[in-house]
Amino acid sequence: MPKSKKIAAKAETKATVVKAAPVLTEVKQLYKFMQDNNLGTIDYEQKGTRIKLVRSAPDKVAVPVVVGGGFGFAGADGGAPLQPQYANTIKSPLMGIFFRGTSPSAPPFIREGESVKAGTPICLIEAMKVFNEVKAANDCVIKKVLVENGQPVKPGDALFAIEKI
Repeated sequence: MPKSKKIAAKAETKATVVKAAPVLTEVKQLYKFMQDNNLGTIDYEQKGTRIKLVRSAPDKVAVPVVVGGGFGFAGADGGAPLQPQYANTIKSPLMGIFFRGTSPSAPPFIREGESVKAGTPICLIEAMKVFNEVKAANDCVIKKVLVENGQPVKPGDALFAIEKI
């Protein structure tokens, strides 16, 4: 390769590095925004450039809980359950994000202590940007809400402790 072409190639490479610097600045700003707002994922697109940042979940730590009169550890080893056991519960039918109402600012569908008829919507689970209604299968009284609003759930997770009527 002639010397003039090598110099042009080096200049082109330096120009590319200089152009990439604003993107790096944007990535740093997005990451700071992500940390400040405790977000797990952020997806950003501008002028044909798409950036997706994903923070890894913190390692699970074993937490001591009372099990059968003694101490045991739950969480990391999958031993004891993380929630207390209830005789009757309404369980999550799918994986997603649990919502008690139609939006974070809306009132919940049901509250603890309320009676619910079979077929009544009691919460929403968002899965892949689709909001799925979870309905009561039986007439019951909601004794306790077991999941915080906005928390991820998986199939079989207990959402509500109930007493059948």
